[in-house]
This record gives sequence, structure tokens and C-alpha cells, in this order.
Amino acid sequence: MKTEVTIKDVARKAGVSIATVSRVINNTGYVSESTRKRVEEAIALLGYSPNPSARILSGGPSKATSKKDILVFGSLNVDFVVRTGRRPLPGETVTGTGFSVHAGGKGANQAVAASKAGGRVSIAGKVGDDMFSGVLTRSLLDAGVRGDLLERVPGIPTGCAFITVDAGGENSIIVVPGANGLVGREDVERILPALDECGIILLQLEIPLDAVMLAVREAKKRGVTVMLDPAPPVPLEPDFLSLIDYITPNRHEAEFLTGIPVKGVDSAAEAARKLIAQGVRCAAVKLGAEGVVYATRSSVEYVPAHKVSVVDTTAAGDAFSGAMAAYLSEGRSLCEAVRFANAAGALAVTREGAQPAMPWRGEIEKLIEWEETFHGR
Repeated sequence: MKTEVTIKDVARKAGVSIATVSRVINNTGYVSESTRKRVEEAIALLGYSPNPSARILSGGPSKATSKKDILVFGSLNVDFVVRTGRRPLPGETVTGTGFSVHAGGKGANQAVAASKAGGRVSIAGKVGDDMFSGVLTRSLLDAGVRGDLLERVPGIPTGCAFITVDAGGENSIIVVPGANGLVGREDVERILPALDECGIILLQLEIPLDAVMLAVREAKKRGVTVMLDPAPPVPLEPDFLSLIDYITPNRHEAEFLTGIPVKGVDSAAEAARKLIAQGVRCAAVKLGAEGVVYATRSSVEYVPAHKVSVVDTTAAGDAFSGAMAAYLSEGRSLCEAVRFANAAGALAVTREGAQPAMPWRGEIEKLIEWEETFHGR
């Protein structure tokens, strides 16, 4: 009896990940020409016929009629994660329960999230010339993110983050910028051709603010939609905020930017309205276990959170921003994009780490479908 050939067999034969085979099958995400050829040769040699489960890995064919490219301009870090029953007080030593190393950085996280959610994504930024840069580039490639706009800086370490996660899944983070701190005007000039081709630029604040501001101004000159995750928060002037189409702060960042203590849905709505008054086109305030409040000039809406078991909240905000960018890149409505992003963030907290926790499109859509079926959302 002939044994059925599976996607795992193809991946093993081609020497790539299952996700890479899925991207070749579905023609989604970035795969180098040499890798694509290797996968196609393995498929032909093994006589593999893709089944529905292979397509679920990337969410299957897009429902959208068109898709614009997403350019992520931001940080790339290696995350050193320590798990402990509780985070230590100042001067206190506690015993950890686990340690792991993951690819991270808000820019790279959001690029991976957007790609796995179905977007066509490139990332621009800097990495060091140490052993950790390979961890980052492999993770990006495995998720289908184009990395040809990355620059390796000799003699400088790759950015890193030291993350402590307690038993409740809450985290504290120390970021050492490394190569990220050297991103500047020349990098913005380097990505101008990519800006001419993309539809959305997604930025964060883990690279120098001057570079972020210049990239935003160049994007607006070209009619590119600007999406900003204002983390870590720094003061932003109204003339800069007026250039932002979508801003996605969490409750702490929203409070920092507006001066309004964000304690729940009502105060989040107030903060979102203030950001709109400062010139932002749309403000989505992420409330974690309470969901998300988003506002435009004409309305304020609330989307409740999904009920999930929390393992690690590190990646939740980045999953939200990346998934929202992916859906917006397809011409989806704001309501659809926020609901999709809300589900992505919920799935991300059920897994450890940052980029490994980012859900695939099919998983996100399944969660939304399940909620609609059983809870009528």
C-alpha cells in the first residue's frame, strides 16, 4: 500500500521548514528563488498533492481582491526570557523557573506577525555582526518576511531585550538598542525606493525618533499609509501625530501620550478621542484582557477580548499591530481589521516568546469564526 506523501515529507526533502513549503504552495510571503526551486523540485519528485491542511498553515487563499506591500521600519532584537514565580523587588533575588532565547524586537515581531497574518512584508533596520543576528534573519525568513533591506553593522552588537515573565504571564523588559540605536537619515534614504512601492509603513519607537519622524514624512509625501505603535513611549508633538493614520498604543502608552489615566474602557475611549483631536486619523487603544477601544473622527467603538489561557503577554501588542496592518493592506474595513488584530493578540498570549507566538492567518480566522458561532460576535 502506497504511503501518502505529506507536507512534512516535502519539507524534509527540500531541507526547509513546513511554513516555507506552505508559502510556496500558496504563493504568500517571501521565499528566495533558490529555495522556491528546491521546494518545487521536492514536490515534483515526491508526487505531492497539497491538501487543505497544507493551506491552513498560511490561511489559504486570501479573500481580498488586492493587496499592498507592507514595509516595517524598526528594531530587531534577540530576546533573553527568564520565567519566574514573581518578579523581584529592588535589591531582591528570586529563583527562576526557566530560560529561553527568541528572535524579537518590536519591528521584527510586527513584521513576522503581519506576514503570518497574510501580508506581503519587508523589513528595514540594522543588526550587529555577532552570532545573534543569524537568529533574527532565520526567523524572519521562516515567516516569509523579506530581509534584503537589513544592514549588518560591523563591530556593533545586535539589539537585545531581557524579559522577565511572572507566573501570571505579565512581563518586565529591559532593552539594549545595540545596532538599532544607529538607525538614522541614511537608512531612510536607503529605503526610499521601497517606500515608492509599498502601501503601508509600520513603525515603532525602538529606533531613534529622528529616523522615525523622517520616514513618516517621506511616506506621507508618497501617499503611503502610516501606522505607528508608540512603544516605548516618548513625547510626540501634535504636528507629528497629524501625519499618523493609525496609532496603536497600549493603556500605558495612551496614558503617557494623552495624560489621561487609562483604567478601563471609558477612559481608553477618552484617551483615543484626545489622540484624534491631536490629528491622528484612527487610534486603537489596546487593553489586554479587556479588549480594545478604537476611535476615528466620527465614532468610538469597543471590541471585547477573547477568553484565553495566558502564558506570556510579551507578543500581544506586536501581534495586534502586525495583524491589523496585514488586514488593512488588503483593503479591509477598519472594523474588520481591528477584530482580526484583536484575535491575533489573544492567540499570541497563549504561547511563550515573541515571534514564535505569532499566529498564522488560518488560526486567527478560526478563532473569529468560533466566537461568532458560539458567542454571536
